[in-house]
Amino acid sequence: MRLWLLRHAKSSWQDDELPDIERPLAPRGRRAADAIARYIARESIRPELVLCSPAARARETLERVLPSLGDPDVGVEPELYTFDPEPLLLRLRSIPDRVGSVMLVGHNPAIQRLALTIARGGDRRAELAASYPTGALAELELEARTWSDAGVADAALTRFVLPRRLVADERRRP
Repeated sequence: MRLWLLRHAKSSWQDDELPDIERPLAPRGRRAADAIARYIARESIRPELVLCSPAARARETLERVLPSLGDPDVGVEPELYTFDPEPLLLRLRSIPDRVGSVMLVGHNPAIQRLALTIARGGDRRAELAASYPTGALAELELEARTWSDAGVADAALTRFVLPRRLVADERRRP
């Protein structure tokens, strides 16, 4: 089973009267989400199911990457608007076994803590532990045979992609 954890891209703080859940993406966030979308397209990342927080910045991030994801089932779920990893893990454990791959679009520190909880290692784990920037995408390969069995140190962290690196690489290309 494969899991992608996408932290929403950089949000705008321009309107300090706006409730947190309504904050949109900043221009830098839109550029980062577009860079991740291009990466997803190049790498043929195709989750069967995408679950997203209802926060505006998470939904906007999803809107920008969705055309690159193939044709997944998509759910925007209120319980994913959380900064605690436990509801995310509980939601993962409720996914039907017929679903082989899932992408969660959400918030820190929940996304980072979830990744650190289920990742048993991998070359990029220390980097992920130090920082999970906005727009970053982690890929985990779970050893559990069912989502309900997903748990602590159950997955290999197979990649950790940072939008700023993608943008820098794109600028260097002729």
